Amino acid sequence: MMARSGRTGTAPSAGRQKERLRAAIEPVLAAVRYDLEELAVSRAGNRSVVRVVVDSDQGVDSDVIADVSREISAALDEAEVAEGPLIPGGYTLEVSSPGIDRPLTQPRHWKRNRGRLVTVRVGQATRTGRVLSADDDGVRLDVAGEVQDLRYAELGPGKVQIEFGRSGTLEFGEDGGREDAPESGEEEP
Repeated sequence: MMARSGRTGTAPSAGRQKERLRAAIEPVLAAVRYDLEELAVSRAGNRSVVRVVVDSDQGVDSDVIADVSREISAALDEAEVAEGPLIPGGYTLEVSSPGIDRPLTQPRHWKRNRGRLVTVRVGQATRTGRVLSADDDGVRLDVAGEVQDLRYAELGPGKVQIEFGRSGTLEFGEDGGREDAPESGEEEP
């Protein structure tokens, strides 16, 4: 999180403001192969808070987040020098990764949660199953031992379920079939 002073001047419209922020932020994220999951600006007293949520296929590293925060801050400074104030008054920049409660709404969200237990609405029913695989068209879930292939158009937002005391990890084959992997420290036979 970084405090920003911001410049005085005429404020851009909310839509234009977000476009300018996005234009400054996305190249920084592309350079480290992160996706911009959320960009929000909210007022906090006489200041604003710019929230940037990032993610990647490999997850988010806290050391990289610190570096990315500094690079985004520098990019926002450059944008203000070139085009004038991004946000009226001062603002605070917050860069973070999505929490476990982020809804799964995009194919990349489902792909990144392979092996996790999720709950999702399918039509009028709610299903809980393990994500076996996901591609650009849909997701394959193991629902109580039954493999179900579901297209994204059929699904509401998914929600990752927290599993306490789950030992080991699951490995999935090309066909989505699973094999229990040994816990760390154990060797495979």
